[in-house]
Amino acid sequence: MAMAKNDSLTRIVMLLCFGTAFLSLIVHWRITTSTTAQPNLAKTSKTALRTESQGQKPDAQNRITLLSAFAPTKQTTNAASRNRQLVVDLSDRRVYVYNKDTVIASYPIGVGKRGWETPTGSFQILHKQRDPIWQHPITGKIFSSGTDSPLGDRWIGFWTDGRNQIGFHGTPDDEVIGSAISHGCLRMRNPDVRLLYKQVSLGTPVEVRQ
Repeated sequence: MAMAKNDSLTRIVMLLCFGTAFLSLIVHWRITTSTTAQPNLAKTSKTALRTESQGQKPDAQNRITLLSAFAPTKQTTNAASRNRQLVVDLSDRRVYVYNKDTVIASYPIGVGKRGWETPTGSFQILHKQRDPIWQHPITGKIFSSGTDSPLGDRWIGFWTDGRNQIGFHGTPDDEVIGSAISHGCLRMRNPDVRLLYKQVSLGTPVEVRQ
């Protein structure tokens, strides 16, 4: 009788030990799976973030090289700006701001000189940036933002071939406005380009005519 009780007790102890070992294996497996999956998730997030930021970086070899980041400006396009269009008349050397079929503003501009003519055609606003930093396309000299910056304090880009860029920008030299003086860009007086900056959004059509 005592031997039967001992056998039963032994079996109970063995079952308890087996159950404990089985539970330990399950817990260990779940912890291992979780720690293995976490680095993969972090890697995926970092890759997505890196890809996103790479898409915002400027090409360092651009003819008009903006050395400060010029990712598309985050902004809300209101109903009025959806009806906006810019028409650049290179002969008049002016840019006209249209709201539907009505001209609501126009500003004098400086245009591309011989050999660096401003391209004609249909485009749209691609980049907007305050206080751009510029690198001269020939000398390589870097101009920081500020009152003496050749780009003024606003950049509104509308053309690129993946290497070169062209857009509206300010200038500290108002006397060049109305002449063929630039490397293809459209120079504006700083007060004018600030107003234009507020009047357009990313995607606003730009028509450049001879």
